[in-house]
Amino acid sequence: MVGVKNLLAGAWLLPAACGAFSTSASASGSQSAAASSTSSGTYSQFTIPASSDVGAPLIPNIDDPEAIDAQSVCPGYKASNVKESARGLTATLTLAGKPCNVYGTDVDSLDFSIEYLANDRLNVQIVPTYIDASNYSWFVLDDHVVPRPAFDRKASKKNSDLEITWSNEPSFHFKVTRKATSDAIFDTTGSVLVFENQFIEFVTSLPKDYNLYGIGEHIQQLRLLNNLTLTLYASDIGDPIDDNLYGSQPFYLDTRYYEVDQKGQHTLIASDKADQSKDYVSFSHGVFSRNAHGQEVILNPEGLKWRTLGGSIDLTFYSGPTQVDVTKNYQLSTIGLPALQQYFTLGYHQCRWGYNNWTQLEEVVANFEKFEIPLETIWNDIDYMHGYRDFDNDQYRYPYSEGEKFLEKLHSGGRHYVPIIDAAIYIPNPENASDAYDTYTRGHKDDVFLKNPDGTEYIGAVWPGYTVFPDWHNPKTGDFWANEIVTWHKKVAIDGIWIDMNEVSSFCIGSCGTGNLSMNPAHPSFLLPGEPGDILYDYPEGFEITNKTEAAAASAASSSQAAAAATVGSASSSTTYLRTTPTAGVRNINYPPYVINHDQDGHDLSAHAVSPNATHYDGVQEYDVHNLFGHQILNATYHGLLKVNETKRPFIIGRSTFAGSGKWAGHWGGDNASKWAFMFFSIPQALSFSLFGIPMFGVDTCGFNGNSDEELCNRWMQLSAFFPFYRNHNVLSANSQEPYVWESVTAAAKSAMSIRYAILPYFYTLFHEAHTTGSTVMRALAWEFPTDPSLAAVDAQFLLGPSIMVVPVLAPQATSVKGVFPGIKNGEVWYDWYTQTAVDAKAGVNTTIPAPLGHIPVFVRGGSVLPMQEPALTTKEARGTPWSLLVALGGSGAASGQLYLDDGESNSPDATLDVAFTVKGSTLSVKAHGTWEESNPLATVTVLGVSKKPSAVKLNGKAVPTSGVQYNATSHVLSVGGLEKLTAEGAFSENWTLKW
Repeated sequence: MVGVKNLLAGAWLLPAACGAFSTSASASGSQSAAASSTSSGTYSQFTIPASSDVGAPLIPNIDDPEAIDAQSVCPGYKASNVKESARGLTATLTLAGKPCNVYGTDVDSLDFSIEYLANDRLNVQIVPTYIDASNYSWFVLDDHVVPRPAFDRKASKKNSDLEITWSNEPSFHFKVTRKATSDAIFDTTGSVLVFENQFIEFVTSLPKDYNLYGIGEHIQQLRLLNNLTLTLYASDIGDPIDDNLYGSQPFYLDTRYYEVDQKGQHTLIASDKADQSKDYVSFSHGVFSRNAHGQEVILNPEGLKWRTLGGSIDLTFYSGPTQVDVTKNYQLSTIGLPALQQYFTLGYHQCRWGYNNWTQLEEVVANFEKFEIPLETIWNDIDYMHGYRDFDNDQYRYPYSEGEKFLEKLHSGGRHYVPIIDAAIYIPNPENASDAYDTYTRGHKDDVFLKNPDGTEYIGAVWPGYTVFPDWHNPKTGDFWANEIVTWHKKVAIDGIWIDMNEVSSFCIGSCGTGNLSMNPAHPSFLLPGEPGDILYDYPEGFEITNKTEAAAASAASSSQAAAAATVGSASSSTTYLRTTPTAGVRNINYPPYVINHDQDGHDLSAHAVSPNATHYDGVQEYDVHNLFGHQILNATYHGLLKVNETKRPFIIGRSTFAGSGKWAGHWGGDNASKWAFMFFSIPQALSFSLFGIPMFGVDTCGFNGNSDEELCNRWMQLSAFFPFYRNHNVLSANSQEPYVWESVTAAAKSAMSIRYAILPYFYTLFHEAHTTGSTVMRALAWEFPTDPSLAAVDAQFLLGPSIMVVPVLAPQATSVKGVFPGIKNGEVWYDWYTQTAVDAKAGVNTTIPAPLGHIPVFVRGGSVLPMQEPALTTKEARGTPWSLLVALGGSGAASGQLYLDDGESNSPDATLDVAFTVKGSTLSVKAHGTWEESNPLATVTVLGVSKKPSAVKLNGKAVPTSGVQYNATSHVLSVGGLEKLTAEGAFSENWTLKW
């Protein structure tokens, strides 16, 4: 074991296939190099050995019975040389005893600082005292990549919402307290600080039954469980529940509820034990850990432990006191505001892995038109590529000349095209002159690819075979990437880019292509969906009820395939687990002594990813910046698209993200499955990314992996119609799941889309508000109604902005759903979207709502004014239709709303329009400000909750003809139509009032 440890400490990772060092004690499931026939030709293609992507068998520390608890053996620190000021405090922390060196080398001297950045924002930093060029990247995150939170020169300890105290007894600890409640929001009392060169641990206590949200990216319920380990390490993996996924978002929101007595004293209460008859107040705060290393956050009933494999402690606290305040503060001061999306991006998007040529794309578009289903954007997965190479079309299936004609027709119809781009670049076979690849040649000439420790190019493997990876630390790489986008755009008039595999992923461990380039182009080390041995037989839960015969056949075929796979020779199933121990003064990059609960093979950081010892232009190793690769490629892609057209907002959907990625891109939920559970979890996923400042979020509707079925797709097409990013996408060889495949899904999709397209102006206004203020688009009920503790864990329904609530069916065979109607106790009114009548519901009670297949319950909040236009097959057509206003009166008879308009695409629009809608005393007032000329007239105003029939209706003092006025005494709905002539110059060309 000593020999293994020493090899692991310094080895340059290469796979066994290369005849070099391999760490796998037993390569379970490994196989020798084999040839397979590709789908695009008849030649025999080299397949990368499966053994090359088998990780070392490591035990995550949380599961290791022999793992040492750092809290029990480490000495902690003592503070000295304390210097206080009105803005904060600085001190020196020195080890309080003998170094423990438990998972690295203890740092004996640290700098501790407190800075009051603003009255609602506080920063705590702990960094090594001695940092130089040789170890800077180990501890300090680059400000140019992840900016530091801003500060207000007027900030002071005296005026802050928060107060921080510290003590040396029994060892150094600190506590952050909210002054308003005297409640500690972060308290390391009773724990020791552990700070080593490869391991940092700090602990905070939390109140019993706490309400924490965030810490991404994971698929789980919205409110985090208190017995969970959350790993933050960017991973290319198909959407496991609770495990680490594609991005790293080290931020959480903590909401606490209080009962306030007559003296103003606050008593903390558990949200699940609140009395519905009482009134409560809540305070929310946020915590951002500015650290990009691999991390674990261990949640337990008493609090949380934050463990990282490097970096520093750099915590920013946002005092709130509401979720809205926290989220805005986090974005405005720290990570940046989310990008304003182009108007068209809010339309419906269709994709699949398996559209084989331009003709198939044209047929899909034609089918949407045939069935009169809205379609805004057609997408391509990796099918269009020449050998899966970025910026290079397959000239047999996707020739440029044919694509030019297709795209001209697509664009003339008001539609758009977005293709996928992967993060890896194919490296040509040096023994095959015809295998030249200009993108690689240009990048190699500029020396912009990641390196091995010896300075040679790091060669991993992704879809095309052996590949290299852009090095975003090289100042030339951004220009290289932009040039490739511009050059390709001249051949293919794309309207956005879909960035995939940017964790960054590699299908082998180490620089497996070194010495193997003569094998290129190589087949991945695993079967692609649809290849013999990987036929898809999965269906959603409930399929065995609705399709008994087909389900039975699929089950039998699946069992047969699994049995055949089991007979393939495999290595011994016995496994010898590896443990590494720290060597003083040496960083074990590839196999750090502390093993995080990473979801890849053997928990190996190198498995299915670029290895930690890959080296950047500035000498920084991937170990220290792995979680930032996806963030940086999104930045480069954003600026590359600006090179294509500097006046137009780039549209990017990316997979791997970090704090602040929303400035450039949206995000989709990755490779989910066609299962009801993934539809359910899509809601908390979206709500979490609202907290992370990435509102442009959606999932692969109807599921990506496996086969969908009619019922699941029916429900999911309707649910996703209320997500910001609305796209259907599925895997190669799965059954087609475009909405027109099933008659009932066609009807269900059109029903939900008619609502989505009608409220596009509301959607767009929400995005503009998010872009300018940091507000959220999709919202949890608890955030909008912060005084109701019973809403703390609600994540099966949601709000779209403040005014629309969606209560979807999330289980098979259901014909109804239970939902809560928040705020009713305090006079809130909710209207059914379809009947336009007020909902009869009781406070704090789950109300049964009829929801037959094809119907998604949608409700409008009283007090809202929604600007709408008519549904159409494209957003361009919808923007050319007359306006209508839906006024939902609140309990007091008041209502309000807003509208923002511009050209829908410019970075800096020449003309904009802001419209405010206010209802008071049976009068709707409309005030517009701006230079955007909206020529479409106003057609109708519908007012919900009008108690009696009005004697007359007047627009700007002029009577509206009685023929255009209708009142329903049963539903209490007033409809005012025929307003086109009265607003012929445009619905908002002047201020006006409507009285009834």
